[in-house]
Amino acid sequence: MKKNKVSGDPQNGVWKFFASVKLTVTLLLTLACTSIIGTVIPQNENPAAYFNEYGEFLYKIFGFLDIFDMYHSWWFRFLILSLTINIIVCSIDRLSSTWKIVFSKNISLDIERFRKSFKEEFSGNRTPEELSSLFMPVVSKSFKQTRVEETEKGFVIFAEKGRWTRLGVYAVHLSVILLLIGGLIGSFFGFEGSANIPEGESVRSIILRNTGREQPLDFEIRCDDFNLSFYESGAPKEYLSKLTILENGKPVYKKDIIVNDPIRFKGINIFQSSYGTLKPKEIFLSFTNRETGMIYRQRASVGEEINLPEAFGKFVIKEYSGAFDFRGHNLGEAFMGVLTPLKGDPVEVVLPVHFPSFDKMRKDQLIISVEDSERRFYTGLQVTRDPGVPVVYAGFIVMILGCFISFFMSHKRLCVEVVKKGGKTSVMVAGITNKNKLGMEVRTQKIAKLLSAKADILKG
Repeated sequence: MKKNKVSGDPQNGVWKFFASVKLTVTLLLTLACTSIIGTVIPQNENPAAYFNEYGEFLYKIFGFLDIFDMYHSWWFRFLILSLTINIIVCSIDRLSSTWKIVFSKNISLDIERFRKSFKEEFSGNRTPEELSSLFMPVVSKSFKQTRVEETEKGFVIFAEKGRWTRLGVYAVHLSVILLLIGGLIGSFFGFEGSANIPEGESVRSIILRNTGREQPLDFEIRCDDFNLSFYESGAPKEYLSKLTILENGKPVYKKDIIVNDPIRFKGINIFQSSYGTLKPKEIFLSFTNRETGMIYRQRASVGEEINLPEAFGKFVIKEYSGAFDFRGHNLGEAFMGVLTPLKGDPVEVVLPVHFPSFDKMRKDQLIISVEDSERRFYTGLQVTRDPGVPVVYAGFIVMILGCFISFFMSHKRLCVEVVKKGGKTSVMVAGITNKNKLGMEVRTQKIAKLLSAKADILKG
C-alpha cells in the first residue's frame, strides 16, 4: 500500500522557522559570542599592527571574515537582520490571542476560575436584589469595566481593568526591534571619518576610517584659527578650533569647538580630536661667526637656497620635522639643511627650534640656529554621521515605557458572586491577575471589606 506524501507549505515552514524561540536564543548567543570577539580584537586598527600581532596566516583569515571591522561585516548585519525578523514574527505569531483579550467588547470571564483562586466569603440576611444596588457602586469605583449576570439563585458581578497592559511585553519587543533597525540604518548609511585642516584652509571631503575612501560632504568646513594652551609641565591643556561651515561659498554656521563640544550640522557631527604642526612657510635664521662673534640674520624658506655672508658658501633647508629624535630624546621641532662651503664637501646641519646652541656641536666656524619661524597648526577633526540615532533613541523610550508597563502594571479581574442559600445570602469576592498576585489578594480583601461594611453583612 502506498502512502500519500503531504508536502508542507513552504511559506508556513519559513514562518514557523522565524517564529521559533530556539532561533531567538541561538541568534542572541551567536551575537554575544561575536561581540566578545569584537571586544578582544581591536577594531579598525592599522593593518600593519594586525599583521605583526597575528601573523600572515591569521591575518588573512581574519581579513576574509571582516573580523577587523566586524560590526560592518555582511555576516554581522545578517545576524542583526535575522534577529529583527525573528522578533517581529514571534510577536505577530503570539499577538492574536492577546489581541482578542485586549480589544474584546464583552467581558468574558470564567466563574470557575475565580472559585479556584484567592477569595473572601461572607453571608447575611439581605436579599440578592438588595445587595445588587449596594455592591455595584463599590465595584464600579475601582473597576471601570463591569457587568452583571443574573443567575437562578442570585447574580454575579464581573469587573476588570488594565486589559491594555498585556501589550507591555509587545512594547518591549518593539523597542528591541527599533534598536536593531537603528543599528542597521547606522551601519548601512552612516560613516565615520577624519579630516586634517590647516589654519585658514577648508575641506569638502573626509577620509573614511574603515576603508580609507574619500567621502564628499554637502558643505565645506573651514578652519579660521587654531589655539593651543599648555600646562606648566608642557603638556597640552586645551586645543580650540574656530570653524566655519560654508554652503555655496557662503558662511552659514560658525562655532568654536573643543574636545567633547562638537558641531552638529545637518545630521553630521564634527568633533575636535587632534592637532599637529605644519611645515613653516618662513624661517628666520641666525648665522654666527665663532671667531669674530659677528651675527647675521637672514630669512629663508624650505627648499630655497640662500647665499651666506663672509663667503661661507650656501645653505638650503631641506626638511622639517615636528618631532626630531636625537639619541633617543625628542627635541621637538627641527629643520634639516645642507651647508655647502665654497671649498669642501656639503655638510648636513640639524637645527632644533628649541635648542639654538645645538649646532655648536659641529665645531665649525659658522654656527647656525633658528631664531624664529612662522608657527602653523592643523586641526584634526572626527566627522561622523549616524542616521539611525533617532530610531535608537525612540527604541530606548519605548523600552522604558514597555518595562514600566510589564513590571508595574497588570490586568486585574474581580468577581462578586451572590447566591441565596436557604434563609441566608452567601457572597464570594474573588480576584485574579496576570501579575502581582499578592497585590491583587490585598485589593480583593479591601473590596470585600468595603462590600461587607456597605451591606452590613456578618462574616460567616
